[in-house]
Amino acid sequence: MILTGRTALVAAALAVGVFLLTPNGSTDGWWLLLAANAMLLVIAVLDALLAAPPSTLQMRREHASVIVLGRSSELIWNVHNTSKRRMRLSIADDLPDTLGVPNRRFSVSIAPGAMAKARSRLEPTRRGRFDLSTATVRLRGPLGLASRQASISVVSKLRVHPPFRSQKEAELKIRQARLLTVGLRSTRGLGGGTEFEQLREYTTDDEFRSVDWAATARAGKTIVRTYRPERNQTIVVMLDAGRLMAGRVDGVPRIEHAMDAVMMLGAVATSLGDKVGLVVFDAAVQSTVAPARNRDQVSRMTEAMFDVEPSLVATNYRAAFAEMLARFRRRSLVVVLTELAPHVTETSLAPALPLLGRNHVVVVASVTDPSVAAWANEPVQADVGAYRRAAALSSLSQRKRAGALLRGRGAIVVDAPPGRLASELADVYLRVKSTGRL
Repeated sequence: MILTGRTALVAAALAVGVFLLTPNGSTDGWWLLLAANAMLLVIAVLDALLAAPPSTLQMRREHASVIVLGRSSELIWNVHNTSKRRMRLSIADDLPDTLGVPNRRFSVSIAPGAMAKARSRLEPTRRGRFDLSTATVRLRGPLGLASRQASISVVSKLRVHPPFRSQKEAELKIRQARLLTVGLRSTRGLGGGTEFEQLREYTTDDEFRSVDWAATARAGKTIVRTYRPERNQTIVVMLDAGRLMAGRVDGVPRIEHAMDAVMMLGAVATSLGDKVGLVVFDAAVQSTVAPARNRDQVSRMTEAMFDVEPSLVATNYRAAFAEMLARFRRRSLVVVLTELAPHVTETSLAPALPLLGRNHVVVVASVTDPSVAAWANEPVQADVGAYRRAAALSSLSQRKRAGALLRGRGAIVVDAPPGRLASELADVYLRVKSTGRL
C-alpha cells in the first residue's frame, strides 16, 4: 500500500484544525491528533483494499517487431479492466532509456470491463535485441487516499537493426552494373565477361577477336559471340567483432560502418545473381550465414549481425580463416572487414592471410578516421598542435605500411573514410567480377 499526496493534505488539515481548537498549553491536542491520524490511516487502508486488484488488469504493448536505428515507430499500450470496479491507475512502463520513449508514464480511468489506450513513440538510440517484460502499475482507491502498487508481466520483443545508410548508393550501383551487363555503355571496361550469352550479327563496335568463325561460315555473314559476367559466384563477408572494432569514427563504432558495407555488398551482389554469405568472428566464429542469392538474403545477414557488439578480446584471424575454409570450399571473393592496426596487422592478420589467398580472392576493408587526416594537414600554431600533427602523420604512415604489407600478401586493400567504405567496396567487387578473377 502506498499513501498518496491527498492523504498528506488531509493529515496536515487535521493537525491545523486540532491545534486551532485546542487551548494553549493543553496536551489533549496531541492525543486528538494521534487519534485522528490513526483513524485516517485505517481509512486509507480500507481505501486501498477497495481499489481494484492488480490481477484484474490486462495490459498489452503494440509496436513493430523490427525498427531501424534512426527511425521512429509508434508504441501503443492497451489496458483492459476485467474487474467490476472502476480503475483509476497510473502506469510506468519499464523500458530501457536507449529506446528513446519520450513518455513512459500515463494515468487513465477505466470503467468496469472497458479498455483504454495510450500512445507514445519509439526512437531508439542503440541497435540490438530488447526483451521487454514488466510494467509498474499503481491503482488508487475510491477516495484517492492510498494505492496498490505491483509489477505486472507485459512481455514483448523488439529488434533494432542497424541503418542501411548507403541504400540509395547501392541501388545506383545495381543500375549501373545492369547497364554494363546489357552493353549500354559508352566505353568498354576491362574484361568482357566469362559466361557465354548469345550469338549475334557483328557491329562496328565489336572486337574482332569475338568473331565466331564457325557460325559466320554457316550464316554467310559475320557473327560474334557475346559474354556476360558470370553469375552464381560466391562472396563471403567476414565481419570482425573484436576489440579494435569498438573504436569510434565520426561518433560511431567502426563495426557500424562495417555493417553498412555488409548490407551494401549483399544488396549489390544478390541483385546481380551472386551468392553472398556472412561470418561474424572475434576470438572464435560467432555466427555464419550460408551463401545464397535469395531475395531475403540481406535481411538474413542483417538479422545475424544486428545485435553483435564488439567484444573486448583480440581477434583470432587464423582460427576464423581456417573455419571459413572448412565451411566454404568453393572459390570465393572473401571480404574481411576489420581495422588496420599496424601491430595487429603485422603479427596476426598478415601471417594468416595466405590461408585464404591460396584459393580465394581476398579483400581487406577498413574505415579510416578523417579527423586523423585533418590533424595531419592542419597548420601548426602551438606546441600541442605540433605534437598532434606529428602523431597523426606517424599514424597515417603506419597505416599505409600495414596496407602495403597486406597487398604484398596478395590482398586487395580498401581503406576509406566513413560514407565511402561501402561504395568503394562495391566498386572493388564489380571490378573483380568484370575482370573474371573469380
